[in-house]
Amino acid sequence: MHRAIGSVAILITTFASFSAIASEATTQLDEALAAKEKALVEKHCTSCHRKSLLIRSSGYSYKHWKSLTRTMIDLSNMPETEKLIFGYLAKTYPPNTHRSPKLISGDVQITFEQWHTPTLGQRSRDPVEAPDGSIWWAGQRANLIGRIDPITSEMKEYKLPPSAMPHSVTPDKYGGIWYTGNKNGTIGKLNPTSGKITEFKMPDKNAKDPHTATFDDNGILWFTAQHSNMIGRLNPQTGDIKLVTMPTEGSRPYGIKIDANGNPWVACNGSNCLVKVNPITMQLTEVKLPHDSTKVRRLDIAKSGDIWYVNSSRGRLGRYTPNTGEIKEWLSPSGEKSHPYAIVIVNDMVWYNESGKRPDALVRFDPTTEVFQSWAVPSDDFYAGIIRHMRPARNGDILIHQSSTNKIIRVKIKPN
Repeated sequence: MHRAIGSVAILITTFASFSAIASEATTQLDEALAAKEKALVEKHCTSCHRKSLLIRSSGYSYKHWKSLTRTMIDLSNMPETEKLIFGYLAKTYPPNTHRSPKLISGDVQITFEQWHTPTLGQRSRDPVEAPDGSIWWAGQRANLIGRIDPITSEMKEYKLPPSAMPHSVTPDKYGGIWYTGNKNGTIGKLNPTSGKITEFKMPDKNAKDPHTATFDDNGILWFTAQHSNMIGRLNPQTGDIKLVTMPTEGSRPYGIKIDANGNPWVACNGSNCLVKVNPITMQLTEVKLPHDSTKVRRLDIAKSGDIWYVNSSRGRLGRYTPNTGEIKEWLSPSGEKSHPYAIVIVNDMVWYNESGKRPDALVRFDPTTEVFQSWAVPSDDFYAGIIRHMRPARNGDILIHQSSTNKIIRVKIKPN
C-alpha cells in the first residue's frame, strides 16, 4: 500500500515537472514568435512610420490590417512574413474607439469615388483639377507628381529631380503643372506633353521648404515656406522670386488663398494669426486671433470676403470678417481634440476634416443655419486617414486624399 502511494506521488511529481517544463517551453516559443513578429513590424512598418501612429490608430482586424498595409507596401510574395506581421498588428492593435469622431447626421448625401495611386508608400496628397479636367496629385515620399484621367481612371506618374519631395501641386491656366520642392528649396514646373521639368531655386538659402502654392488672376504664383517662416512670389514669365519674412517669429505660414481683390491671405500654423499680403509691395498685415494657443493649418475665402479658417489646435472652425474685424468660432462636432486640418468652400458651404479622429470625419457647415453634418471618410472597406488639403472641382465636387493609404478621392455632393 505504501509502495503504491509512493509510486503515485512520484508519478504526480514527475508529471508536474514535465508540465512545468512544457509550459516554460511553450512560453519561450510564444515569446520567440512575438519577438520575431515585432522585429518584422519594426523592419517593414515603423522604419517608415512612427510607432505612435500605430498606437494612436483606430486599430484593425487581421483582414483590415492586411488591406491597409497593402496600400503602402507589397509583401504578397512573402506570405509567411505577411502572416506574422498582420497577426501581430491585429493582436497588438485591435479595433478600438479611443479616437472615434462624433458624426452628425443630416439631409445632404455624398458619395466617395476613390483611386489608388500606383507607387506604394508615396503618401499621395493635395489633389487638384487642371483646366482640362485631369486630376493631379503630389506623391511626396516617392518624389513624384501624378495625373489621373477621371474618365478612364488611367494614371501616370512623373519622377521629379532628386530630393524635391513635393508638398503640393498646382496647375496654371495654360496647362503647366507646378509643384513645391519642399526638401530642395525649389519651385518646379512640369510640361505634361514633353515631360520637361524646369526648376526655380530660392534666391535665399534660408528659404528651404516651399510648402503650399496658388496662382492669382495675373498668373503670379504665391507660396508659403513653413519652417523658413517666409512667403514667396514667383513671376513665371521672368523666373523672378521675391521673399518676405513673417512678422512674428515661428509663425510657420501654411495654407494660402487669394481674395477677390488679389490679396493673398496666409494661415499661421505656429502662431495665432492670419496674414494679409499686399500683392504689389508684399507688405504683411497680421491679424491676431483669440487665444495664444490657436494654430491655423489652412483657410479659404467666401464670396462675401469672409476668411474661414480651421483652428487646428483648439478644435474649432473660425470666421474672420475683414470689413468689421469680427472673429467668431464654432466648436467642431468631435470637440477640442478633433484637429481640423483642410478646408474648402463650395457653393457657400464650408467643408473641412477632423484629422485628429480615426477615421477622419468630413464635416459640412452651413453658415446661414450654423448646422453641422459629418461623414466618416472610407478607404475601400476600412477607415483610415489623413486629409491634409482639399480643393474644389469645377462641377462642385470636392477633391480630397488619404495620404496614409495612397488614395485620391472625389467627394460627389448630391443636389438636394
